Amino acid sequence: MTVPDVPSELTRRADQRLKWKWQPTPIAGHTWNLAVATDPDAMLIEACERQDAGEEGVIDPFWATTWRAASGLDRFLDRYRLEGQRVLELGCGTGHAGISAALRGANVTMTDGVEDPLHLVRMSSHAIRDRCEIQRLRFGVDRIDGVTFPLILGSDVTYLRELWPQLDQCVRDHLSPGGEVLLSDPNRIIANEFRDWIQNRDWFYEEHSVILEDDPDHPIRIMRLQRPQ
Repeated sequence: MTVPDVPSELTRRADQRLKWKWQPTPIAGHTWNLAVATDPDAMLIEACERQDAGEEGVIDPFWATTWRAASGLDRFLDRYRLEGQRVLELGCGTGHAGISAALRGANVTMTDGVEDPLHLVRMSSHAIRDRCEIQRLRFGVDRIDGVTFPLILGSDVTYLRELWPQLDQCVRDHLSPGGEVLLSDPNRIIANEFRDWIQNRDWFYEEHSVILEDDPDHPIRIMRLQRPQ
C-alpha cells in the first residue's frame, strides 16, 4: 500500500493521541487512504470501562471506524454537482463523506465534537487540503460565524435522542436559504423516531435508499431535509 505524503508534524501529533493506520477506502470512485483507529472495538471497551468506573466526560469513540452510512452518503452524492459548492460535514468521524464531497470539487468544512478524529481527518484530507477545512464543532455549543452552507452532510448522527434538539439548531444556524441537508443511517429504529420527530419541526422531508454491494439486503437510508420557502 502506498503511504500518503503527509507532514511528519501531523503524524507525530496523531501518534501521541492514539494508535492508527492507513486504510484504503472506496470514496467517490477512487481508492482513498483514510487514517483510522487501529482497534476501534478496544477503544470502545476502554471507554465503557472508564465510564463504569465513574469517570466523567468520557466520549464513546464511535468516530473511530467508517460506518456503512458514510459509504451510502458517498454513493448518493453521485447525484449532485458539487464543483465550487460550500459543504459542511457534521460529526465527520473519519471524514469519509466530506472527502467524498471534496473529491467532487466542493469546498468542505469537516467538523466533529471531539478532537481525536480531527487529527486523523487532517491527515486523510492532506492531499486535497486546498478544498478542506477541519475544525471542532459541538452541537448546541459552537457556531461557525459569518458563513452558511448550501449543503450539510451527516452520517450516523441521529443515534442519540438527547442530541436531536442541538443537531436541529446546529443545522438551522448553518444552512443557507434554499439549502438542503443529507443525513444517512443504516435504517436504525432510533432513526425511524428521528424521522417522525424532525418532520414535526417544520422541515420538508424526503427519503431515499442506497443499496451497497457488501450487503444489498440492508440498504442505507438518506434523509433529505429542506426548510419550507
